[in-house]
Amino acid sequence: MEPGEPGRGAVTKVPTILDHDTLTLRPATREDVPVIRALTRAAYAQWVPVIGREPVPMTVDYALAVRAHRFDLLEQAGALVAVIEMILQPDHLWIENLAVSPAHHGQGLGRRMLREAERVARSLGHSDIKLLTNREFTGNVEFYERAGFVVEREEPFKGCLTAYLRKAL
Repeated sequence: MEPGEPGRGAVTKVPTILDHDTLTLRPATREDVPVIRALTRAAYAQWVPVIGREPVPMTVDYALAVRAHRFDLLEQAGALVAVIEMILQPDHLWIENLAVSPAHHGQGLGRRMLREAERVARSLGHSDIKLLTNREFTGNVEFYERAGFVVEREEPFKGCLTAYLRKAL
């Protein structure tokens, strides 16, 4: 199935205002790779002019990542509206990527996906969630800080600063 086609995992043809009671969360399969890639590219496209290149999540081989990491998909009526990619570490949960369809920003979907990550971390006995983001993505940094994450350190990366964040549960 190609992104945007009607049916399971389509990225388009979703009402802009979501009915949160009809959202479903499920694990990704390899068949979801095209829509994961499409949603991630759409979500990060706004940052290309800010940093002058494609952000790393736009360049990932999701066929490999889906096999190696945990992906949870949030859908409405079979259409993908958000994705979270998590890596289970021995002492914490690492969020590798969190992406929300641009048409659905500001509707609490990112927070919902973070709550799922918190649930997963707690189920593993972890007391920390960690992630990184580009410091130039100011909206993202502010979002994570509002969700209780703190910037632990910053490091240069490809002409920008990478912010490493942690949330204690």
